[in-house]
Amino acid sequence: MNLKNLLSRVLPPLMGLALLVGVWSLVSVTSTNHFPSPSETFWQAVEVFKDPFYSNGPNDQGVGWNVWSSLKRVALGFGLAAVVGIPAGFLIGRFEFLSRMFNPLISLLRPVSPLAWLPIGLLVFKGADPAAIWTIFICSIWPMVINTAVGVKRVPQDYLNVARVLDLSEWKVVSQILFPSVLPYLLTGVRLAVGTAWLVIVAAEMLTGGVGIGFWVWDEWNNLNVKNIIIAIFVIGLVGLILEFALIQLATAFTFDEVQS
Repeated sequence: MNLKNLLSRVLPPLMGLALLVGVWSLVSVTSTNHFPSPSETFWQAVEVFKDPFYSNGPNDQGVGWNVWSSLKRVALGFGLAAVVGIPAGFLIGRFEFLSRMFNPLISLLRPVSPLAWLPIGLLVFKGADPAAIWTIFICSIWPMVINTAVGVKRVPQDYLNVARVLDLSEWKVVSQILFPSVLPYLLTGVRLAVGTAWLVIVAAEMLTGGVGIGFWVWDEWNNLNVKNIIIAIFVIGLVGLILEFALIQLATAFTFDEVQS
């Protein structure tokens, strides 16, 4: 990689970061409520990450434990959504009757705000953790259902005609024809669902309490510790970026370019 290519890759992100720090510094200087400066926040972050896994009781734990608790809830809610949503997407895409039956319901429920589902979860499950997991489940299931169904519908009809001529069983049609063709669409739905799940858990934890990165933000606001709130925002963004990057790499690994003749 020559110097020009290196600069074209490195310089724009550095300029964007410099712009963020510059605007942040300007806001902190002109603020009448002593908005923390980048340098103050940096040194506070050094203190926070010096011992990220300390535990002084359920309401006083390090940022590492809070992130870990949020990730566990996301994993449970997202996992349940995948178990239900991916097969449902295959069925809806495969059978026209099911598509006409469920598409109006999906169109009705998909735009509902995530936090609108939280009271339903609290009422039904009688606990903050199950309610948060339920909210993640119901909000992250739609991208997987929709993208999987779209992928099934876009499988070339010639493939299905050949399967019909060969009298293949439905299982072989799904496993040998549909699944390889649908996989890129499915992984796109999974990537979108994980992003949605991570957004939802922060909001849900701010309302339900307990250990978690969302609760940590709300607890620091109650303590008027704005520096820790800013640190939490960067942590949330970084974790979301890591999840996004990991799933993009997974999708890339399973996406095959057509062989050029």
